[in-house]
Amino acid sequence: MHFKHLLPAVLCFATNLSIAQKKSGKPSAMFNQQTAVVPNSQPYAPIGDVKWKFKTDGKILSSPAVLNGMAFIGSEDKNLYAVNTATGKQVWKFTTGGAVHSSPAVYDNTVYAGSFDGHFYALNAGTGKLKWKFKTGGEKWLGDTSYWGQKPAGMYMEDLWDCFISSPIVATVDGELSVYAGSSDGYIYALDANNGSVKWKFKTNGSVHSSPTLHNGILYIGGWDTYLYAINAKTGKELWKFKTGGQMAMSGIQASPTIANGVVYFGARDAHLYALNADNGSLLWKYDAEGSWIVGSVVIKGDLLYVGTSDTYLLLAIDAKPGKEKYRFKTNGYVFGTPAITGNTAYFGDFTGKMYALDLDSEGKRWSSFSTEARKQHAASVLKNDTLNFAYTAKGDDLSSYLANKKVMDAIYKLGPIVSSPAVKEGVLYFGSADGYLYALSLKKKQVLGSN
Repeated sequence: MHFKHLLPAVLCFATNLSIAQKKSGKPSAMFNQQTAVVPNSQPYAPIGDVKWKFKTDGKILSSPAVLNGMAFIGSEDKNLYAVNTATGKQVWKFTTGGAVHSSPAVYDNTVYAGSFDGHFYALNAGTGKLKWKFKTGGEKWLGDTSYWGQKPAGMYMEDLWDCFISSPIVATVDGELSVYAGSSDGYIYALDANNGSVKWKFKTNGSVHSSPTLHNGILYIGGWDTYLYAINAKTGKELWKFKTGGQMAMSGIQASPTIANGVVYFGARDAHLYALNADNGSLLWKYDAEGSWIVGSVVIKGDLLYVGTSDTYLLLAIDAKPGKEKYRFKTNGYVFGTPAITGNTAYFGDFTGKMYALDLDSEGKRWSSFSTEARKQHAASVLKNDTLNFAYTAKGDDLSSYLANKKVMDAIYKLGPIVSSPAVKEGVLYFGSADGYLYALSLKKKQVLGSN
């Protein structure tokens, strides 16, 4: 693995029920709702036609939150948007001072999101008017001088696969409503959801682009310093931390943890999927992802964990107890986002601009897909045999050079990569693309295995 397909999240589950909503009864939708185990068994629902698509003026790496007839999403054009889910028309937009690669959290009538301008924002969900904003120590991409030993020596280089900043979650702990999120300044913050004042902040030894998960009063979140932290959500005190491995590009945690049945599941850039005891952080098992980063989050259905990989281009199905692979589904490129699962169908995108609908009962044998218009236009010139191949796209350029890697990534972005994690609501699939569009795709009438 050269500096090539070394890679990058967030999510909105089909249930659109966050922990905050379950406990308070308030309407909410937010990116990392991955502590919920996907319920019910429904027939396979393939991808249908485009219901609408909404254009922004920048890449969309943010994931949508869908609630009360509106889809909320951020764009690299510095705006946070509210879009009418029936018509695909803009309801409002709010302009920040930087790219909005954070995925919004909606709680009751407020939208919370972070921006690359170093602020967390709270907006009125109906009007987009500012309620409050909080300034952190600033946001930045991971990077360094001569990053990963790339040439030329002495040049400052940003990580070309660090696509996301931390997305907030909103929850009530001991009767107090708080917003939790990480920042590139190395802190994890707990803010008063009503006014943005700091309740506590917790210092790590690196940027925090992972998004937090709250479970039983404990906040779980990973950092670029290679640690997964368990923090008392009320006090901000560390309960335990677990160190992952690796060095250089193969280190750090971008993925957000998933908790179920007393176990914390998460992937890391060290190419492993981990299962830890949620109470004390002890290792239960780890799965070797064959040199591929795991930057999306785990979704649990039944006894299986579903998660994507980078360089191996896979959606994995892992048995939750022994941590053994049950089956794998091969895509055409990196899988950075988190799948949305509804019934027996998993929806997830890849870095070549393709969105998949996989029938989980078929164990990878039955699926449908959708390609962005950008993918259709540029696939022949960028992809090899319709599949991402970094060396092919480089066309002989020296991949020990940072600028050569950046040139390849710029070419790949022409495909409209889907790193946004999808949301499913009332038979419609919502997701963003690096082509600048928020897509709404109708899902076909559910099919049983074996039907046409």
